[in-house]
Amino acid sequence: MGSALSRTNRGQRRADDLIQGMTQAAYDEIAEWYEHTFLADQHASAGGQGADPLGIRKALDVLLSEGHGPCLDIGCGTGVFAGQVRGLGWDPVGVDLSGQMLRYAVGRLPVARADGTALPIRDASMAAAVAVMVHTDMPDYPAVVGEVARVLRPGGRFVHVGVHPCFCGGFADRGDPDAVVIRPGYGEPHWTTASWTKRGLRDKVGASHLPLPELLRTFTENGLVLDDFMEGGGPTPTVFAVRAHRLPAATS
Repeated sequence: MGSALSRTNRGQRRADDLIQGMTQAAYDEIAEWYEHTFLADQHASAGGQGADPLGIRKALDVLLSEGHGPCLDIGCGTGVFAGQVRGLGWDPVGVDLSGQMLRYAVGRLPVARADGTALPIRDASMAAAVAVMVHTDMPDYPAVVGEVARVLRPGGRFVHVGVHPCFCGGFADRGDPDAVVIRPGYGEPHWTTASWTKRGLRDKVGASHLPLPELLRTFTENGLVLDDFMEGGGPTPTVFAVRAHRLPAATS
């Protein structure tokens, strides 16, 4: 039984590594398009650069809130949220696997090219961490959250802002702005290139899906305490956000 489980785990690890490599290559390939076209189109369709129709920036403002000290931006991409994190008083530091995306990020925050499942950061050195609209790019998100828990200081906060696992995925038809049709496929973790939007990102880079219970267990099973939640977008939520923290050190 033990050897069978070991083979299963090794097989899953190889599959995750393959997907991670494909995702990295895809983002390297589309970095220029992402920076100059995709983000510009998003701002235009949202009504301008300051608009926030999905509540992504609101969730980051409310759940991260003001603070100070180093804040790790996991999967920072081109550094699009660095200014907002800095505006809340934090010192953002970014990591991403895509070297081409980091070419744009380097002018916005200090960055390192790194795998989120093996962060080149010492234990208990980060006051906070954020992962904004990136967990679908990470086939082993539980391992990423485990690394977050390791590098957070006792009492440090972690803010996850991502697509809503119940209403966004290859199983969700969001073609009608007033309704979402959910097809079979929500209940099992999987990776897909099916896109739930018309903006053309997921069909380029793919997406990993975790059902809501598994997403929440990702935090608790890594020793983080859940503090608060938010949803954004409407009429059916598009965004689901979580704030958690690492327990303070025990006092005698």
